[in-house]
Amino acid sequence: MSDAAIIEELAVPHRERQAFQRLLGGGARVLPLVLANLDHANARVRYYCARFLDMFVEPESLGELLRMLDDPDADVRAASLHALACDRCKQGVCRPDERLVLPAAIALLHADPDAHVRAHAIGVVGLSVHTRPEAVEALQRTHREDPSPAVRKKAT
Repeated sequence: MSDAAIIEELAVPHRERQAFQRLLGGGARVLPLVLANLDHANARVRYYCARFLDMFVEPESLGELLRMLDDPDADVRAASLHALACDRCKQGVCRPDERLVLPAAIALLHADPDAHVRAHAIGVVGLSVHTRPEAVEALQRTHREDPSPAVRKKAT
């Protein structure tokens, strides 16, 4: 099966998980294909592309992940936040610039309509609490004001 066919299988609910495993098996070799499909019409394809970048992020893809924080699909935004924050999943060493990521994460924390996305934003903002006072302020505000009890609890 071609790499392009794997991308299209990500859009098929009963094939998406197996297709994602095949995509991961392509490793860094398929990174250009993944980057080319970050604007795919199907949100599930964009979601799996963000998940791929979580494991195979490279410096040139960080800007794309930041851009995906504006995706219309909440799952894509949450996966992009996770990819920007999670070191555990990374195959290489690529630490996103806190000066770029933190303002975007704070904006989502305060304004995203989806509670799941706001919860993921807490994880990103929380990485900066020891170095950036605005991170502490954002979490304190969320703890006081977020409409979701689960998000308020996670912000403590």
